[in-house]
Amino acid sequence: MLIAAVAAGALVAASGVALGIWATSDGDGTSEGATAASSADHTGGSDEAAGTAGRSPSPSPTRSYPLSRAPRTIPAVREHTAERGPGWRPARSHRVVVADPALADEGRLIAGELGLAYAGEKDDRRAGDLRLELNRDAGANPESYTMTVRGGRVTVSAPGEAGVFYGTRTLKQEIRGAGSAPEGVVRDEPAKQRRGFMLDMARKHFSAGWIEDRIRELGDLKFNEIGLHFSDDQGFRIESDSHPEIVSPDHLTKAQVKKIVDLAESRHITVVPEIDSPGHLGAVIAAHPDLQLRNADGGAVRGAIDISKPESARIVDDLLNEFAGLFPGGQWHLGGDEYQALVVSDPETSFPGLAAAAREKYGPGATVEDLTTGWLNDRAATVRAHDRTPRAWNDGFFRDTSVKADEDIRVAYWTGKEIGARQPAEYLSEGREVVNYNDEFLYYVLGEPLTFVYPTGQRIYEQWNPRVLRGTTAVSERHDEQILGGSLAVWCDLPRSQTEEQVAAGIRMPLRATVQKLWDPDRPELSWSEFRALADRLD
Repeated sequence: MLIAAVAAGALVAASGVALGIWATSDGDGTSEGATAASSADHTGGSDEAAGTAGRSPSPSPTRSYPLSRAPRTIPAVREHTAERGPGWRPARSHRVVVADPALADEGRLIAGELGLAYAGEKDDRRAGDLRLELNRDAGANPESYTMTVRGGRVTVSAPGEAGVFYGTRTLKQEIRGAGSAPEGVVRDEPAKQRRGFMLDMARKHFSAGWIEDRIRELGDLKFNEIGLHFSDDQGFRIESDSHPEIVSPDHLTKAQVKKIVDLAESRHITVVPEIDSPGHLGAVIAAHPDLQLRNADGGAVRGAIDISKPESARIVDDLLNEFAGLFPGGQWHLGGDEYQALVVSDPETSFPGLAAAAREKYGPGATVEDLTTGWLNDRAATVRAHDRTPRAWNDGFFRDTSVKADEDIRVAYWTGKEIGARQPAEYLSEGREVVNYNDEFLYYVLGEPLTFVYPTGQRIYEQWNPRVLRGTTAVSERHDEQILGGSLAVWCDLPRSQTEEQVAAGIRMPLRATVQKLWDPDRPELSWSEFRALADRLD
């Protein structure tokens, strides 16, 4: 946010002048002395905003207002131009109007939340109006927005519907936290395009209502992804028509999932499904034991499917094709991690069947890693046919293979502890796009097995940013644009360790800290104690 706005706020605090003085005018003009406090040049402001700054004050009584202070929200707005004026607070007589029918959902939602009347498309302007507009600025970040509070009215303008929605989230938080929106102009946009939360609902069944509550929470915080890891060794948790035999007793119906997806879309959140393969397929293998990978001694390998068998590819593609119709978002997680054939010292000796299949498909020098990379590419082709952008865990990418992972498969970077671990810079130097799931900051693992500890919001807030992909050291700033964002992840290794309610409480502050750093990776203005207190006011 602007230095001028901060300085203005400090001046007000020093003078002891209280904000929240409300004009008795009809709101058609600004109050006496209205002025902008920004010293920077800005573009993209609305013509209406520029045209009202010089109007005469409203009829008596006239008042002189202090410069407004920047709104306090999570994530923090990135820029606020302070002005003099009464600000805006909702009243039942106020309307929400839209300039485009595409914004009807956003308009109805904020009207209901603030207790206003939704009036639909209107060209007239009345005192107290909250107006939502699309400015169709093709060159702007589609998630950016401008919110102008002036003359007793609020205008939220953005190049896309998502930006308008985020503007309404800012307004909702302002009203929730302070009772009013301060006079002036907010110009805001996220630094990172992927701002996510991932839920392991395979090891632990979560109710549809709990997931819907998290989507509402995520939407208000300006997250735009929720990942659903619904297939693993412990369970397959969504109804399937193509393979009903693999579905766990505790699962979500497709009707429940559709409701979840629709709710997410209304909050501009993409649901990112994950059917992990070729490892973590125990629930599928339980119904199809003939597909289980076996080593040279005939021993079954837990959770691993035999990728040398065409039937293995067929059943996984059946599921990918089926669930592409249930999850319409543009992202898809293929998993690819912890394939147990590759955690031994000599995969070719331990798994001669896989080694033979690799040589047959890719030539005499091919390895099990080549065969596994080919599996990943084939699954990527399956989801790509549905216009999905694939991603996979970083330990599903290998060094020095003759078969290379397709260039468009994004890296979901979570660990640097796997056999043959590769530094994040290797993926970035290859030109790959990366989503940050750093397991030392962003992994909430139920029961804290192995070396995991529950992440704290304070540690994320004070020590992490999107360039910290592995451990605590950031990669070079030159790779910043390749890091698309990040995701807090809940893993349910010991599913009975916490109830749904305990999980919700445990991730509350980590979620808020994560989105703050994804929206603006710079050092936050508020201290951790101030940030935590703000979260308490806004909830």
